[in-house]
Amino acid sequence: MSPQLDQQRQWHDHRDEPLCELTNESCAEAVAAQLPQSQRRDAGFTLIEAVITIALISIVVIPLLGAVVASIDASGRGRSAAQIETVIVNAADRVNRAPSSCGYVGYVRAALGSQQWDPDLATVVEEHYVPAAAPNQMGTWAPGPCLIDSPTELLVQRVTIRISSPDGKVNREIQVVKSDV
Repeated sequence: MSPQLDQQRQWHDHRDEPLCELTNESCAEAVAAQLPQSQRRDAGFTLIEAVITIALISIVVIPLLGAVVASIDASGRGRSAAQIETVIVNAADRVNRAPSSCGYVGYVRAALGSQQWDPDLATVVEEHYVPAAAPNQMGTWAPGPCLIDSPTELLVQRVTIRISSPDGKVNREIQVVKSDV
């Protein structure tokens, strides 16, 4: 006699019903229905249980996907910011080291070219300082890099460099003051 049948007989001894043989399918189903829940075979998941499980998993996964997308976007912006900082510092350094002249756009474009960026991503505003007539008054910044076509003595220039990242998400600006004073 099999151990399973022996176990079923022991369980059945407490009942008044006769124990049928397990060869008949309907008899097996009857015996299984009388067994406690822990001794029955697992019938698997119902469709409703599977749908509920999928719904619960999706409730957890969708916010995680949103967080992953936000993280990737922030990483891309951080990378763009780092690249733009490199380019703008390079441009400011080139302008600062350049000899006094009446135009620094070429130096800024060269800095962008070193990163293979489009030169149109940068704008350069060049101004020169015009002292006041009296020493106790403040001077002003006038447009253009020089008062005339060539640098003069005691020339003070302010070069404002604005650069946008290639994706347009990050913009930076820096000012360089050049002085022969």
